[in-house]
Amino acid sequence: MEAESLQNTEGLRHGFLTRKGGVSDGIHSGLNVGFGSDDSRERVAENRARAAKAFGVRSDRLTTVYQVHGVDVAVLKRPLDREEAPKADAMVTDRPDVMLGILTADCTPVLFHDAKAGVIGACHSGWRGSFAGISEATVSAMEKLGASRDNISAAVGPCIARPSYEVDAGFRDTILSGPSGDEDLFDRSVRDGHFMFDLPEYVRRRTMATGIAAVELVARDTLAEEELFYSYRRTTLRGEPDYGRQLSAIMLTGS
Repeated sequence: MEAESLQNTEGLRHGFLTRKGGVSDGIHSGLNVGFGSDDSRERVAENRARAAKAFGVRSDRLTTVYQVHGVDVAVLKRPLDREEAPKADAMVTDRPDVMLGILTADCTPVLFHDAKAGVIGACHSGWRGSFAGISEATVSAMEKLGASRDNISAAVGPCIARPSYEVDAGFRDTILSGPSGDEDLFDRSVRDGHFMFDLPEYVRRRTMATGIAAVELVARDTLAEEELFYSYRRTTLRGEPDYGRQLSAIMLTGS
């Protein structure tokens, strides 16, 4: 699926891929692109090749980083293979045919584009990374490549949504103590002392606070929509041993 704000932009391809169309089976059934899962390396490699083919490139154009819920940003001059991938939660580039890929299974992928400067970015924004400022770090790294905040558009992709994301009072206190931590992000849960948290709206607000031109929210719930998405929390609630990861990606085509 695509974001309307990034559609029909010359020289750009992007997409929030679902789990459909892959070769994995069992609890990883579908397009699992996570080498960090217990799925077979061969199946994951084939799934990544299929994902890259959807963008019109080989799988060696796809770069994913070792995501750690931090705010480090990798600046790419070329694609990186798995052995080269740094520990980071965002990537930026101004080079064509470098496919920036973010892996998620409830956390929030955010894709960025400055059409005038020809600079893109992608970040993995769970609540920790968003709280710490991963969107700001990504935008700042894009600026160093020539982007301007006034020209950057972003899209916040599918993630766990408010009806599915129960948190405790300590979590709520942490969010409310930081920037963009508004009380309207929380509803009371049926369980005493717990709340339902609006992660996608929180990430949207934190991204909008960077001062960029526009932020679109692609509202889909990864936990609730099992036929389309992998979900870490769904796996945890069921006591399953592992889970797959879906891919969100963006790439300059140079044309």
